[in-house]
Amino acid sequence: MPKKTLLTATADDMGARLDSLVSEHADMTRSAAVKLIENGNVTVGGAGEPKNYKIRSCDIIEITLPETLPCEAQPENIPLDIIYEDNDVIVINKPSGMVVHPAAGNESATLVNALLYHCADSLSGIGGVARPGIVHRIDKDTSGLLVVAKNDEAHLALQAQLKGHHISRVYHAIVIGNLKNDEGTVDAPIGRHPTDRKKMAVIKDPAMRSRDAVTHYKVIKRFHGFTYVQCELETGRTHQIRVHMASIGHPLLGDPVYGGNKTQFEAKHRSVIHGQCLHAKKLSFTHPKTKANVTFEAPLPPDMESVIDILEKMN
Repeated sequence: MPKKTLLTATADDMGARLDSLVSEHADMTRSAAVKLIENGNVTVGGAGEPKNYKIRSCDIIEITLPETLPCEAQPENIPLDIIYEDNDVIVINKPSGMVVHPAAGNESATLVNALLYHCADSLSGIGGVARPGIVHRIDKDTSGLLVVAKNDEAHLALQAQLKGHHISRVYHAIVIGNLKNDEGTVDAPIGRHPTDRKKMAVIKDPAMRSRDAVTHYKVIKRFHGFTYVQCELETGRTHQIRVHMASIGHPLLGDPVYGGNKTQFEAKHRSVIHGQCLHAKKLSFTHPKTKANVTFEAPLPPDMESVIDILEKMN
């Protein structure tokens, strides 16, 4: 059966394009959102609007998700580090190097392929044929925790928590340089890079499309030329921690996109640095069925442990 969702736009949504808002709320690609709109599956105040309709505060958007088609991704017997699982959710500790869902160039060996094998038909269909159960993502070369929905009710509940900033996500990272203060906040809007569409950037020009982004950081330990930090997301934009730390002059060690892969340290220790040193360490949310507050933690991966051991010896 098709699933209908009602969304009331807030002041933060004002000015956003309809296809952008649907994409974010329904956790689907922009092109998939456009297809929904063009097929008449999205209304604003009961009427159809074009994909570039600008959202107004208190607009009532109804999204009708068609009945889920069989997933195009194939089940693959790939081991999963399962932190927790019940009939509604599954919490995974994703290894660095694993893509979350299939896309061009990464059609197999993704987290979705592994989940399809492990869960069989017990995954939410809201993410569409390519992303069943996927509520939020972490980058390919970022390790750590993410929660997956095993039914549509759980998916919608978790999406609402994400939108309301009620899911706590704490990351550990190693950044280049020594931060001036022991703790602080980066409050800077993030949008698509104006010239490199594969990158995100801090966008302060109000004429350019960007969304509020807030990252709180705290120093865990200082090393010679590097800092081990904790970062907590208040919002969840694409590449948020990577963009924010680079924007204040402290890119993540090993990050090839935002300038963190050009140190002599990395050149010397490439055998243990595989992309940005970033790990989703702690995840807290309200369980969609029991309504209990739950918290999960995952230890640092061996490669980040090795990097910290090397930096300890250099101090």
